[in-house]
This record gives sequence, structure tokens and C-alpha cells, in this order.
Amino acid sequence: MLKETHRMTGTVKWYNEKKGFGFITSDMNSEDVFLHHTALQPHEDVPIVTGDRITFTIQKQEKGPAALEAKRFTEENELLQSDQIGIGIKFTDLDLKPELLRAIRDAGYVDPTPIQAQAIPIVLKGQDLLGCAQTGTGKTAAFALPTLQRLMNTPGKERLNIINNNKYKIIRKIRVLVLSPTRELAIQIANSFSMYGKYSGLKNCVVYGGVSQNPQVAKLSQGVDIVVATPGRLLDLMRQGHVNLSHVEVLILDEGDRMLDMGFIHDIRSIVKMVPQKNRQTLLFSATIPRGVIKFAKNILHDPVEINISPDEPTLEIIKQAAFFILKEKKQALLEYLLADSTITRALVFTRTKHGANRVVKKLQRKGIRADSIHGNKSQSARQNALKNFRTGKARVLVATDVASRGLDVDNISHVIQFDLPDVSETYLHRIGRTARAGAGGTAFAFCEKGQHRQLKEIEQLIRMRVKIVKNHPYII
Repeated sequence: MLKETHRMTGTVKWYNEKKGFGFITSDMNSEDVFLHHTALQPHEDVPIVTGDRITFTIQKQEKGPAALEAKRFTEENELLQSDQIGIGIKFTDLDLKPELLRAIRDAGYVDPTPIQAQAIPIVLKGQDLLGCAQTGTGKTAAFALPTLQRLMNTPGKERLNIINNNKYKIIRKIRVLVLSPTRELAIQIANSFSMYGKYSGLKNCVVYGGVSQNPQVAKLSQGVDIVVATPGRLLDLMRQGHVNLSHVEVLILDEGDRMLDMGFIHDIRSIVKMVPQKNRQTLLFSATIPRGVIKFAKNILHDPVEINISPDEPTLEIIKQAAFFILKEKKQALLEYLLADSTITRALVFTRTKHGANRVVKKLQRKGIRADSIHGNKSQSARQNALKNFRTGKARVLVATDVASRGLDVDNISHVIQFDLPDVSETYLHRIGRTARAGAGGTAFAFCEKGQHRQLKEIEQLIRMRVKIVKNHPYII
């Protein structure tokens, strides 16, 4: 499936020094990559053994992908690799139109992030793309900017609605469809298209459930170039005849792994069937690339370029992490004890359940702590109001289920507190990624109940570092 790739990382599955070959398991998609001794850098005089970490590029061969320019991997060169991708590149180096550069300057951006520096040139060429990058690394601009430029360069086939013999109205047709797993993320993506495209003359519309469809239908009827949508509401409007996807040129799926986790796969397949198959550019972005995403990508992407920007290690370097072993019934008291610290200026607290989030908020409010909650049981207006209160500082603490672990765009979150450990280790990364955004520092606390030592060990194996255990807190087991 790989067409070309930037430098990747992986673990040696096995290597036979006498025969001079073996296999690497790629971090990108768990795919086995052939490693021949001739691909190793000359200075690699220490024998390669099973379990070694390797960086490499890929060459596509008939029997499968093979590694090129392979060299032993260290934490130091991993940090340099991730941090230095795109160093020295400015937005002005990316062949973007003056109208887009002006909007970027208005937003205060100068240097593209690694995912932007790598993805924008590829998308501008019209190629399909499978991009792996954690939330908060600038993925939206990575697909929004080149997509806006594509629409600006190629005028669409608008529909002419004849009002009478002398007058007519131009109705735009949907040329770009962006699918998002959550309402909050859909709104943020649409806002980004509006911000970057404010000098382009292009129009977008955001479509999501939980609110009246009438304003969305009204805007769609006026004609838009770009639709950002959650799958459920989009399908509903399609069945009612309010959405026509027959002219879509670019299909973008953001947070692909999250959409699969949330059970949207059947809805997405139904939507994809309604989008033109020929001459369509498809972009799939995901924070992780599990097998389900790989399988799905093979069905919708055509000869894609694969990019893996994994900021987990450099991001983790600037996040102070600590875990507290504690009895379940004492977690609320520990949370309130920690929040007494005035250096916790804006805290995002994660609970496992919606009812748990409400419970935590009520108890915090009784203690005079400004807190609000966000989860799937709340109405869209209530969720937006909670986010607004959190952004503006009216609420110091936002208690959330994992609906907010991706796509939550709030700056200056000083602390992420995992009141409940996640069931899946990767979710730990997505959660703590809400702090330390844009290179700022941050702190992440995790509450570990009795019997959760193994879960913490799995998290440490994933992040390849030890999490500090706090042993002097008043609620220790």
C-alpha cells in the first residue's frame, strides 16, 4: 500500500546475522518490513538483534516493503528526528496562494508544524494521504490549507437556479466532505476552514446532531463548497434529500481510529459509496494506525503516501507525569486536595463514565471549585457552553469522558488528571496530549486503584518511560 514514505521507526522482529537479513515491525501500522544487511548504515558495526529499535525509509518491492537507510535508533535521535522535521521551513516555502498566506499571518502563524510541512506539499499534488499524527499537532491546517487552494485553483460546476426569465441564482455544489467523529471536532474543523479561507471566497457548512437541523438545511440550500459533518446527521440529511455528494472532489476523514472505535464504520461506508470514486482525492488522518484503520484505508485510498509524525516522545519530554496509588473511595478527596494548589490554573479531568463525570462536578462545586462537565448525555448547547466556560476561565476544571480526549482545542491546559485510568493504553496518550500544546509545558496525573498496577505497566511500555509514583500524598493506599 505504501507509495513513498518519510523516515519511520520500528522494532527488529528477528535478524539472522549469518544470512544477513531479517524483518522490522513498523510502528506505523505493525507491518513487517524486510531488512537486508546492505540497508544498514556503514557505521552500524554492533550486531543487530531482536528488539533493537531501528529508523528507516521504505522501498516498495514486489514481495512487500523493504527498509532502506536503516540505522539503530536512540532516544536522542528520535527526539531530534521528530523535532527537526520541517525545521527552517516557513509557510511561504509551501507554494500556498497569497490569500491563504494572508489568513495564516492574521492567525499569527509563521512556522508550519511537522505534519503541516510534510502533508501540505503532498496534498497540493493531488495525492491520497494516510497521515498519522497525534491530536494537537496541527492536522487540520495540514489538510485545510491545500484543500482550499485546490478549490481556488479549479472553479466548481455551480448549479444555476432560474428565478425568472431575467434573473438566476448560482448555487454552489459540495466539492469537499470532511468527516469527524464528534460534534466538537466538527465545529472546530469548520471554524478552521473559515479562518484559513476567509479571503478565498469559499463557503463551508458544519453538520452535526443534537441540535435542530433547520439552520443546517437552510445553509446547505444556499450552496456551500465544503461540508464538515459527523456521520449520523449527514446520513440523515442525505436520506431526506438535503445533501448531494455526487460532486465531491476531496474526501477527508479526521481521527479515523476514533471513528472506528465509536462504531461509525458502517455509516462511513454508506457515505463513501455516495461519493464519486474516480478522480477523488482521499485523505485519512489518525492519531494511531491500528489494523482496523489499515484495512479501511486500503479500501478507500488509492496508492497513498504515508506520513507518520509521532510526537509522543518529544511531547512526553515536556509533560511532567505522576501516578497516585489510591483506593477508589478516596479519589474525590485526592482530587480536591490537588486542586487546592493554585498552580493548577486550568485542569481537564477524565472519568470513565458520564454519571461519574456529573458526580465529580457536583462534589467539586460543593467545595466552591468552579467546575463543569462535558459528555455525550449533554445537549449540544450545554456542551458548547461548558467548553466556552472552560476556555474563558469561568470554569477552572472541566470533567470529561473520552468524547473530549480528541478534538478538544483549548489552550493553556496546565494539568490533565486521569481520575479513572483508561481501558486502552493508547487513550492515556490522547488524554495527556491535551496539555503541553504548542511546545508549552504541562503536568499529567493518573489515579491508580488497587489492582491497576498492570494497567500502569502497560502504559509505561507504550510510552517507553517510567511514570513517577507519588508516595507522600495523604491518601496513599
